Amino acid sequence: MSKIIVLSLLLLNMHHAISAPKGVTASLKAKWSITPFLLETSEFIGEDGNEKFWQFLDTVKELTVYKQGESVRSYYNLIIKKAGQFLTDLQVNLLKFALALRSYSPAVHASQQIASDEPPPEGCPAFVSIHGQHSCSTKEIKKLLKAAAGRPKPYLYKNDHKYPGVIKTDVPVVILYAEIGTKKFTTFHKVLSEKAEEGRLIYVLRHFVADPKPQKMLLSGYAVELAIKSTEYKAVDDTKVKDLKTVTNPDDDDNDEVQGFIFETLKKSHPELQGQLTELRKHLLESTNDMAPLKVWEMQDLSFQAAARIMSVPKFDALKLMRDLSQNFPSKARSLTRVAVKQEMRKEIEVNQKHLSETIGVHPGDGELFINGLHIDLDIHNPFSILDILRGEAKVLEGLHNLGIQGDHQGNLLRLPVNAVDDNYALDIRHPAIMWINDIENDSMYRSWPSGVQELLRATFPGVIRQIRRNFFNLVLFLDPVQEESLELVKLADLFYKHKIPLRIGFVFVVNTKDEIDGFSDAGVGFYRLLNYIVDEYDVSQALMSMVALYNNVDVGETLSVDTLSAYLKKKFPKANAERILGVDSEYDDKRKDGALCYKNSGLGALPVALFNGVTLSPEEMDPDELETIILQRIMDTTTAFQRAVFMGQLTEGSDVVDYLMEQPNVVPRMNPLILSNDRKYLDFTARPVINDWEDTTMFSYLDTRDKTAVVAKRMKYFTNTDKDGMSPVTMWIAGDFQKVSGRKLLLSALKHVKASPGVRIGVIDNPSGKPSEDNTVLYRAIWASLLTQKNKAAAEFVQKLLKEESSQLLHKGTKMKDLLVQGMDVDAFEKKFNTLEVDFIRSQQLFCRDVLKLNPGQRAVISNGRILGPFEEHEEFTVEDFHLLEKITLSGSAEKVKTKVKQMGMKPKHASDLVMKVDALLTAAPKGEVRRDVHFIKDNHSVLNLSPRENEVFYDVVAIVDPLTRDAQKMSSMLIVLSQVVNVRLQMFMNCRAKLSEMPLKSFYRYILESEVTFLANDTVSSGPFARFMELPESPLLTLNMITPESWMVQAVRSPHDLDNIHLQEVSGVVIAEYELEHLLLEGHCFDLSTGQPPRGLQFTLGMSRDPLKYDTIVMANLGYFQLKANPGAWILRLRKGRSEDIYQILTHDGTDSPADAGDVIVVLNSFHSKIIKVRVQKKAEKINEDLLSETSESKGIWDSIASITGGGSKKDDKEKKKEDVLNIFSVASGHLYERFLRIMMLSVLRHTKTPVKFWFLKNYLSPSFKETISHMAQAYGFQYELVQYKWPRWLHQQTEKQRIIWGYKILFLDVLFPLAVDKIIFVDADQIVRADLKELKDLDLEGAPYGYTPFCDSRREMEGYRFWKTGYWASHLGHRKYHISALYVVDLKKFRKIAAGDRLRGQYQALSQDPNSLSNLDQDLPNNMIHQVTIRSLPQEWLWCETWCDDASKVTAKTIDLCNNPKTKEPKLTAAARIVPEWAEYDIEIKELLRRVQQQRDTATQQESSSTSKHKTDKQHDEL
Repeated sequence: MSKIIVLSLLLLNMHHAISAPKGVTASLKAKWSITPFLLETSEFIGEDGNEKFWQFLDTVKELTVYKQGESVRSYYNLIIKKAGQFLTDLQVNLLKFALALRSYSPAVHASQQIASDEPPPEGCPAFVSIHGQHSCSTKEIKKLLKAAAGRPKPYLYKNDHKYPGVIKTDVPVVILYAEIGTKKFTTFHKVLSEKAEEGRLIYVLRHFVADPKPQKMLLSGYAVELAIKSTEYKAVDDTKVKDLKTVTNPDDDDNDEVQGFIFETLKKSHPELQGQLTELRKHLLESTNDMAPLKVWEMQDLSFQAAARIMSVPKFDALKLMRDLSQNFPSKARSLTRVAVKQEMRKEIEVNQKHLSETIGVHPGDGELFINGLHIDLDIHNPFSILDILRGEAKVLEGLHNLGIQGDHQGNLLRLPVNAVDDNYALDIRHPAIMWINDIENDSMYRSWPSGVQELLRATFPGVIRQIRRNFFNLVLFLDPVQEESLELVKLADLFYKHKIPLRIGFVFVVNTKDEIDGFSDAGVGFYRLLNYIVDEYDVSQALMSMVALYNNVDVGETLSVDTLSAYLKKKFPKANAERILGVDSEYDDKRKDGALCYKNSGLGALPVALFNGVTLSPEEMDPDELETIILQRIMDTTTAFQRAVFMGQLTEGSDVVDYLMEQPNVVPRMNPLILSNDRKYLDFTARPVINDWEDTTMFSYLDTRDKTAVVAKRMKYFTNTDKDGMSPVTMWIAGDFQKVSGRKLLLSALKHVKASPGVRIGVIDNPSGKPSEDNTVLYRAIWASLLTQKNKAAAEFVQKLLKEESSQLLHKGTKMKDLLVQGMDVDAFEKKFNTLEVDFIRSQQLFCRDVLKLNPGQRAVISNGRILGPFEEHEEFTVEDFHLLEKITLSGSAEKVKTKVKQMGMKPKHASDLVMKVDALLTAAPKGEVRRDVHFIKDNHSVLNLSPRENEVFYDVVAIVDPLTRDAQKMSSMLIVLSQVVNVRLQMFMNCRAKLSEMPLKSFYRYILESEVTFLANDTVSSGPFARFMELPESPLLTLNMITPESWMVQAVRSPHDLDNIHLQEVSGVVIAEYELEHLLLEGHCFDLSTGQPPRGLQFTLGMSRDPLKYDTIVMANLGYFQLKANPGAWILRLRKGRSEDIYQILTHDGTDSPADAGDVIVVLNSFHSKIIKVRVQKKAEKINEDLLSETSESKGIWDSIASITGGGSKKDDKEKKKEDVLNIFSVASGHLYERFLRIMMLSVLRHTKTPVKFWFLKNYLSPSFKETISHMAQAYGFQYELVQYKWPRWLHQQTEKQRIIWGYKILFLDVLFPLAVDKIIFVDADQIVRADLKELKDLDLEGAPYGYTPFCDSRREMEGYRFWKTGYWASHLGHRKYHISALYVVDLKKFRKIAAGDRLRGQYQALSQDPNSLSNLDQDLPNNMIHQVTIRSLPQEWLWCETWCDDASKVTAKTIDLCNNPKTKEPKLTAAARIVPEWAEYDIEIKELLRRVQQQRDTATQQESSSTSKHKTDKQHDEL
């Protein structure tokens, strides 16, 4: 009651006039037209597989018909409903999020862009392109197909949608450009899909909207910041701007409490006082928006106070409160100083921080986010990449959920380290068949070497191979002595041996294995026997020498012959008995078969083969010319791995090095490329089918692949050999036709393996060669009957007997099955089952083999924990050894680890084994990402916000560590709120507070633009889209607006009458509106010269489309070979620029692109909001090997040609200029209306004092829309050229966060890449400068070999001596006798600048210094002065820059330019100073204002004419496009 009285009194005292709310709104539009939701949905579904994409298309064939009669919201809901047939509930939520983000819009627009490049025939709602010929009608397809073969096939992109018909390579490719869901699409689709199914053509679909809606869509996934500016120097323009009329809803945030009043409740109780309540709320807010600075002692505890406030509210409001506190901190700070912090909370935070620092290296104040243990770096990730992560995780999470795994078990299984597929498997080299020539550890020749493994850590010169008496490096050569290649390999082994390389060398000789064989007729056998003789009589080293001598007697191109052997034996060992050594009954024939057996069992490829520490060398590496280098390189590479092992204590003095090597996880008992290959396919066991019936084949045939798999898994019976826990962590299914020898052999090998291996079980699937009948399934029915009726041991014995060839022959001859039964079997049960078994379920198994395993009838396959191996070739063997290898690989992948976790769940062994199989298949099939971290907190009562997930649903485990008053909190709070709306989360958020703050932790207002799903208005139309609203801002501070976008976005302000760099709400009526546009998506890359390994500095690339090949261009910088190109969604062609780049270089290979790596034209498709980074490797052409890109002066016009046909008066130049024109190139940067006003005056002053043509270059990134609109008029009026240049700050270069410092960085850091190579000299002139001389003098000034010239600071004004910081401390000692230069005016010789890589040096120094926030306080000025010793500065004569702050009045007379420097003593505002110091300034100002007034007048007249003509033709507005 008392509150109502107070409220009434307050309302009585207030004025009734309700003023318009003040605030700021910012929005960001895409550059392209709005894309239909249906098309975006199809792209979302297409990511789950091509099959689903086409099924969805069939479902929505003519959906657009409904668009006419339905409201926009119901049409949207209809699309979601249709998509829901192909997606789970979780995926539907992710789809809604993707549509809100417009995440797939670039993919749809990319297709549209490709279509426009065709180009589309006039007036066609849809059309086909058949090898370059177009048609709008299905009737012409036949005719066009006939002649298609004579025309080249079109280029198909990786993301193209190909119809899954019969794919043949020799048929025409038909590309349909159409909008799915339309009638025209259906007509074409029907014809093309039928032809594709018959294998008569390849049918490709690309999205094409014939009549795109003109409106652009609003984007989200970025942030807007209003940073509080320093007002030490007044830098605000006094020109008034016209406000735009805007409607905003001030009531949106009524649910916040303001000074004890909850306005949402009050407005509901007192609807008649709506207006006054709004005004009261505004009044209270303004009195609380106390921006008076806090004392240092009040700031110290703010972080803990914010955390205490957040932890004190109900759980579900905590995130919203954190968002409110962090995003509106400047106006909330004072209220936080009154919050008390409990001691328990401080202690708990301290305990958790200590634990986090020790376990994951997170320190107080750091912000970290983990989703299911995956680290999400918020500096790199944005909502688009997080959506991808959520989608990727969904598959695994839903799988685990469907398998019944819940709660903590989910996290435990997810975090299991699944061993990534290893490329370099090693073979165990501890085999008796290897004849070792030497032994580093025991041979006397190595006795002088040290033997300690610690020796590895001793420092040596690079490239030196350490000589240590351990068998670290082992080379095994598998040779057939008679092969020609063996000769070089034996010589190489001898070379290593003689030079005492620490390499243990062994041979395996693969020779004829027949028992009775004569060494006089088989050279290989003779060689082996002779070698054994020499080893017995002498020693192994003598044997090696003899081998070399023997091979030296063989002529080039010949192979070892028996004659050569006999001759050598006679000559070298005259006393030896040749018959005893080489004959049939040789005494030296011991172990001859071992080599061949070892080779056969090893599964190695064609001879000769070399193993280095067990790892096979590829056939290319076996080239004798290369092998020596490769082995030495391997020794160097392996040394580092050993060093790490010694350092980590894994390899100690007592270790046997060879045993250590052979116990590594990549060592296998044999090589089988099929088992070890990287390309692995897995079954999906995660479905929960409604039926479990495979007896009804018709029903079974309707199930999808996942359901079929689940039914087979449920009904499968096994031969088992359980381990000590009663479980079988490895489940193998054998599919084949057991009426055939190959099928029986395969199953027999599997059963033999089971017998010898505990922990394996075998299931059997029949895949008969013909249609299943009683005749062709006899054996399988007997196997199945025994599995159903007999104990495990008896069944296994019986089946093993049954599979033997004699049993098959007996059955064939008419023996009854009962006569083959073995002892211990339950005969009656078996007979009853065997005689009554139908074959229907075998038909279902055959369907499973066909549809899921992709086997033809009769083909064989092995499935191990869901991994499919096969189909096998008819004569391909899969032996017991292969099963042994497969088991090892399966266990070491993740089965062993999964078993440990499943065991803890305490379930029955049969269920447990099933679960291990299913979970193993799910986890190993999932793409391998980074390591998942187990992040937990020691205590979580006072400092951790715990939000539980909804029960019995799939949930994401989210852990956030954040200080509530940091940029991370501003971003993370919004993200977590949206995340919890999109998916079911279990959230733990730890308040990672910093103590003893000495300054305000946040100096900005912030909004993160993100919505969980598309929003609709009350009339069921789509809302215009998300935008940033700052409504209750304090009016006193000066604010600057910054857009914080994903890394690859280039945005620019396109509409705002206000000065977005200086927003002062006291001087604004209504709302400041800022409209931005996503102008470009960036294509970034790194380029290297293959022959030197260095970046080719100055190389130029162009980017375009086939009809417009030169749209954008760029220069490669030496730092990381980095380049960036502006682009937008579509397919682009990257080429070397015509001219010197193309003359000297050629592109050799490229990665991350969409064309084959060796294709000359590099095709890049931009089809998402993600960053696209490519790698390009180039090489000089043979005849240009000594040419240098930067040495020539003749370079065609360069880089940003393309942008600036926004150039003004007389700027269009004939390409074939008679000679290079003498142009003054002036560069400047400006931000904010005041500096743009100064900039125009500077330009006018330059033009008034020169007769030389002038071209101005402006940094586009920070110019206001009004400047960009009027510059062309000014260019026309004054006859100059101009160009707007743009460069996105590279992601790898340390980022600045303050706008002023970013602009300073642009002044100095990118001079080598901002301008075309054709520009020789550029003069930078500060915006607030007035020029009084001809700048051509400065251009022609001799820089005496320096790359740039700056004017030193004046010394003549004595009263400022105390402010000359460069005369004391660091600067005095660093500069020595040199002067400190001012960066307001400088001239750059770009040729010299690039030649000495000045830009790269400046960036390198900047990178080193900028990590320290206290260095480079005047970045653009401090950096060149700091680098004065590395990059010389030519000091310009003093008269080139006069500034009142530092120079005395007497020198003003000779001043060639006057700069309006800030005065640290008087802090005089710039506008006042300009009018006082420079008499002509006011005249220039009036002249330009008059020009701008005329421009505005023309624009107003044009607008009026336009609006009057449109009102005549006004028609009813149709539905908004979806």
